[in-house]
Amino acid sequence: MVNDKRRWLILVMSLSGRAGSARMRIWRALRSMGAAVLRDGVYLLPASPSLYLALQQQAAAIQALGGKSLLLEVDDTSMETTEVLPSLFDRGSEYQELLEAVASWQQECPNLEEREAQRRLLQLQRRFQALIEIDFFPGAGKERAVAALADAEATYNRSFVPDEPKATRAEITRLERSAFRGRLWATRRHLWVDRVASAWLIQRFIDPEARFLWLESPEQCPPEALGFDFDGAAFTHVDDKVTFEVLLESFGLVADAALVRLGELVHYLDVGGAPVPEAAGLKLMLSGARERCADDDALLTHVGVLLDDVYQALVNVDGSA
Repeated sequence: MVNDKRRWLILVMSLSGRAGSARMRIWRALRSMGAAVLRDGVYLLPASPSLYLALQQQAAAIQALGGKSLLLEVDDTSMETTEVLPSLFDRGSEYQELLEAVASWQQECPNLEEREAQRRLLQLQRRFQALIEIDFFPGAGKERAVAALADAEATYNRSFVPDEPKATRAEITRLERSAFRGRLWATRRHLWVDRVASAWLIQRFIDPEARFLWLESPEQCPPEALGFDFDGAAFTHVDDKVTFEVLLESFGLVADAALVRLGELVHYLDVGGAPVPEAAGLKLMLSGARERCADDDALLTHVGVLLDDVYQALVNVDGSA
């Protein structure tokens, strides 16, 4: 028989009023976990191993300060009026505040410097990521925020990343990697997420002898070059796939779970969509790399090492070969 009882964690704490700053630190920690307040000194969270460990740490901190704490794990049968408990975790107002902040950023974006626009967009994305981590019962608010941030990413691209490709509808043909060795590959200069990740993928998994040409304009692509990530290129956005994902599909790399996960990261950072927890950190590192590197050759070399590390970390998580 399936056990569909919901389990809950309850932390009961008592701490001297003289420990004002310590009490505030613990309250902030509980708030950052998304804990609901049942009454003064009684906090509630849905049960999970990670939250249980986090509450254990707070309970130990309370006792170290001379207070008292009790951590309980119970199921629905131990509590009355459990049907109202999910409503204690409603994040609707927080999502609304985020939506208003995104709308404000979109209005201001065309008048901002690129670095400032990117910095503020990254802050919004990190704010969203922090919110979904404590949104234990997600609903329409999360869906609206996902759509708004995807639109914000598109606004940024329109303002600061010219010639972004438009998705085409087409069948993706399976190709043999052995037929694409030692080729000249071309994409738009001033590499950003999809282009630099695609260049890394080509160099690392498709054509180890690849040579790259960074174009001022897609119209400058020579006929002998394999273009990628611009309208009319041999490899570009198809349906809901960004160029990195199209390359995975084209060259039979979708069996590598770590590359597919990396593709999800690239997709989110390029066109939005389903949020990926690691995205904000990766975007921050890519931003820093672009600031430090003198040209696109240096950027690919620098970011290549970073993407090697990210790929290996994902291999370790997914057990990919």
